[in-house]
Amino acid sequence: MEQKKQTLSFTISGMTCASCARNVERALNTIEGAEYVSVNLATEKGVVVSKRAIPLEAVKQAVQKVGYDVTDEQAPVDVMKVRYERSLKNMHLALLFTLPLMVVMILTMLGVPVPMYHWLELAIGGIVLFWAGKDTLRGSWIAVSHFHTNMDTLVSLGAITALGTTVLALTGLNVLSFGAISPMLLSLHLIGRHIESRMRDRASRSIKSLLSMRVDRALLIQGDEVLEVPVEAVKPGHIILIRSGDKFPLDGEVTDGEGFVDESMISGEPDAVAKKAGDPVTSGTVLSGGSLKVLVKRVGKDTFLSQMIQLVEEAQSSKIPIQATADRMTNYFIPVVFLLASASGLAWYFFYETLQPLLVYAAKAIPWIQAGAGPLSTAIFVFVASIVIACPCALGLATPMALVSAGGVAAKKGLIIRNGEALSVSKNLDVLLMDKTGTITEGKPGVVETDLPADILQAVAAIETHSAHPIGAAIQRYAEELHLRIASSVTAIRETAGEGISGDVNGDRYFIGRPSSPEPYRKMLDKGYTVVEVAKNGSSTGFIAVSDRVKPDSILAIRQLNAMGIETVMVTGDQAQTAQKIAREVGIETVLSGVKPHEKANIVREYQMRGHTTGMVGDGINDAAAIKNADLGIAIGTGTDLAIESGDIVIIGGELSRVADAIVISKITHRTILQNLFWAFVYNVVAIPMAMAGLLHPVIAEMAMTFSSINVILNSNRIHKKVDTGKS
Repeated sequence: MEQKKQTLSFTISGMTCASCARNVERALNTIEGAEYVSVNLATEKGVVVSKRAIPLEAVKQAVQKVGYDVTDEQAPVDVMKVRYERSLKNMHLALLFTLPLMVVMILTMLGVPVPMYHWLELAIGGIVLFWAGKDTLRGSWIAVSHFHTNMDTLVSLGAITALGTTVLALTGLNVLSFGAISPMLLSLHLIGRHIESRMRDRASRSIKSLLSMRVDRALLIQGDEVLEVPVEAVKPGHIILIRSGDKFPLDGEVTDGEGFVDESMISGEPDAVAKKAGDPVTSGTVLSGGSLKVLVKRVGKDTFLSQMIQLVEEAQSSKIPIQATADRMTNYFIPVVFLLASASGLAWYFFYETLQPLLVYAAKAIPWIQAGAGPLSTAIFVFVASIVIACPCALGLATPMALVSAGGVAAKKGLIIRNGEALSVSKNLDVLLMDKTGTITEGKPGVVETDLPADILQAVAAIETHSAHPIGAAIQRYAEELHLRIASSVTAIRETAGEGISGDVNGDRYFIGRPSSPEPYRKMLDKGYTVVEVAKNGSSTGFIAVSDRVKPDSILAIRQLNAMGIETVMVTGDQAQTAQKIAREVGIETVLSGVKPHEKANIVREYQMRGHTTGMVGDGINDAAAIKNADLGIAIGTGTDLAIESGDIVIIGGELSRVADAIVISKITHRTILQNLFWAFVYNVVAIPMAMAGLLHPVIAEMAMTFSSINVILNSNRIHKKVDTGKS
């Protein structure tokens, strides 16, 4: 049996650009046992997948070696607020000094004499660099001191080099002063960072909205008292009180009271759901009316809300094959461009006379070119412009920003795209296999007919308490409705997926499962009922017939998928008559019935061998292998944990129509990533040669770099509009 993979999710602090994220990824890949590593700059989240558990301390040590830090918790809201306010303050401070200096610089360019202009450049440049830009310098030092580079390194180097020309000019050297460029570079850098952070924050609202559903206090019932306690103090088995308007802090079951619960965060449907004793309730949902006492069943990381947060974080940190190509390009991008910037600066210094005619010609059309600046000034000008343009931030943001935005859109639709590769696969999907029970139907069958005597039914219900199958739950409910006393002494339980369950009660051996022959039950099968046969000590003693309703949206879902050109196939372990009846009702033409669990995976492989890109939708243990083997595995979130773990996409509320939404989102996201990569690549291809040729002013270079990154983020944020309108 394949060993279950361990996933560790954590927050990384201190990253400022795509280069930082790549350096952290490289550090994480050095951890022994790490099989998959991903870092998302947009959400500041990292994920490590391994066969054995990797301690958080090992992750911290690896990340700290490259200058950053790690925590297993989300950054507190107040810390994020302080960080945001500090960046806003630094931006305002930089602009306060830079804008007047720009006015003075323009006056000098127009020939108006300004007394002590170079000293003014030096003073204002120093204030902006060492005061407003202190965080940029700190980020640069972190990178340099750990032997790598990032955007802060490049901006700091460009700003210091530009300010250094003012120092050289003040010493009497024959060099043009570019000191005013230093605060301008930093100001534009801070503006770009501020805009990026706002947009990244907007794109990651899905996580923030999930986090906002968490509750830190609970009303614990202790005897006749109700105590308000931290939610961490509540344990499984405790009883808590939920009042009208309260959020459910934990998962549990109603023990007393009636009320209506807003479960839109799970189902996406606005209508409140009635709850009474015995009904399950979920953390993060809201009691819109009534008062309930709830028996707590799951706490901490085991709650539905915590699991959904972890799944979304992992999904937003996932990667797709096209990103690997971009990563390989950006790994060497900064050092290569740094060498090119140095080489071009040296070329202009030593071959100035030969290259100057290019500047003379270009100066006729480009106002900022100074054709007679001299070799040293021109070399510095070219070096600074090339350095500033060098950071491939747009290239690094192209994929993760699209994934973050898509994750937010998917969450609103009740979907979690766990595996980034699903984005690449879904656009070619042409066959979708679907389980019946719990996928197309509600998975809550009810007993409609039986010939079992009460004592046999009691024993059967006792055995079924050990099964997670929907039919087992239906039999239990039926026995409870008849007020039958369910036996508690059941031994030798054995359940075989797709076959049935057996056990010993009072010395007798029972088997409840697939009939040995369908012929005795032909009339019931023709009605679309599912029949299970009961055998006692090897001899048939009777049957139980159950019926399951089709989900309200299944017909629409099949219609949507067929309209997309996707062939829909029902693959079920149920009898042919029942399967055919459901298939006719929802509009599926191809039905494969009586299929055993291991055969479902084989059917997936058969379609793949015929050249089809195949998807599988299911919710049960018997679907897990097929979901895992399919090109695109889609798990119903209301099903078993094993099925959910196997899926590339999880439908939180269980609505089959979300499959079509998932495919639409995936196609649009994939196309958006291609657009992002194209424009980011075009920007670098055009800008770098211009900078090396001396045709690009450093300030224009910084503006172009900022605009390119913002363009990528804006295009990624448009995914939700494209999904709503159906345009790609």
